[in-house]
Amino acid sequence: MSDQHAEFRHRLRRLDRKSLQMSQGYTAKMRADGLIIVEPRKVVRSKITLRSLILFLTAILVFKGFLIASLGYSSYDERVQKLSRGTAVEQGGAFLMQADPISTAIASHLVPYLR
Repeated sequence: MSDQHAEFRHRLRRLDRKSLQMSQGYTAKMRADGLIIVEPRKVVRSKITLRSLILFLTAILVFKGFLIASLGYSSYDERVQKLSRGTAVEQGGAFLMQADPISTAIASHLVPYLR
């Protein structure tokens, strides 16, 4: 009797889980034999992960460091100042391309290899 009760409880939990998923949307499909199957809609998850975000930010910082090292600190600052006097998009780019402590540290490590 207890095995039947455990199986019954398992079926109830599975139905509750499916009901909860169905409440967030569902799709109906007809099989080849004419039977209509209703399934919960699949949740689309974002492809952007924390790892990819950190990798992207690291690439930006290394790129800024490379530019600072190759152009020199004063030339880089002049170009960013010139960019900040442009359109709104250019001003946004100037804000992102400002020399920060991390990119200047990267530049100081790259200078010996570029000169």
